[in-house]
Amino acid sequence: MYTSLFLKTHRIPVLNAEEVAALEAAVGRTATFSAKQIIVRQQTPLTQCTLLLEGFVERYKDTPEGRRQILAIHVPGDFVDLHSYPLKRLEHSVAALTDVKVAFFPHSAIRALTERSATLTELLWRSTLIDAAINREWIVSIGARSAVVRLAHLFCEMYVRLERIGMTSGTTFALPLTQVDLSDATGLTAVHANRMLRQLREQELVNFRQGTVEILDWNALRRFADFDPAYLFFD
Repeated sequence: MYTSLFLKTHRIPVLNAEEVAALEAAVGRTATFSAKQIIVRQQTPLTQCTLLLEGFVERYKDTPEGRRQILAIHVPGDFVDLHSYPLKRLEHSVAALTDVKVAFFPHSAIRALTERSATLTELLWRSTLIDAAINREWIVSIGARSAVVRLAHLFCEMYVRLERIGMTSGTTFALPLTQVDLSDATGLTAVHANRMLRQLREQELVNFRQGTVEILDWNALRRFADFDPAYLFFD
């Protein structure tokens, strides 16, 4: 099922068999993209929404000076541009961080789903609202958390999101980001991010090496980052 990870992530509301079948049938086609390839370009008219099936994706904006701000990191099961259904375009771009596979849902199919079922409508709406909640938490990190806590908080978030879909091994997981990517996601310079990664390692909280995160002490990392997963609305 193309939508199995999406349904696993969004356990509320519960769909019946007909609604699950309708969601699955709404997939128009699938496609693959190579790492760094742009999937959605900002201000380009859109007629479909994109569900990530495999790999990692970033939402981002580039400044005229060439500085990138990563706005979100998406994992399998995430719609990366569901809000393009009512807006018909994005004010930012979406690109593959790794090789990825996606499923496209035509906007006409999204409309049919919302007309068919109030529960499906709630499910899709819930997905966009959780995206917004994560975005607000990232704003808090950049605006109010220290550099090292920003990184710690990001590692906590990615761990629980990936654990939810079975992409962790104990407290170790793949996070295929470079130190530049980490700096672009946390509003730091690459040099500063490197120093903060070293601090987390020296405090025996996290090892990050070659795209793999090893959480050395989960409870201590949660306390250090003051991490509360309530904003992910898993329960």
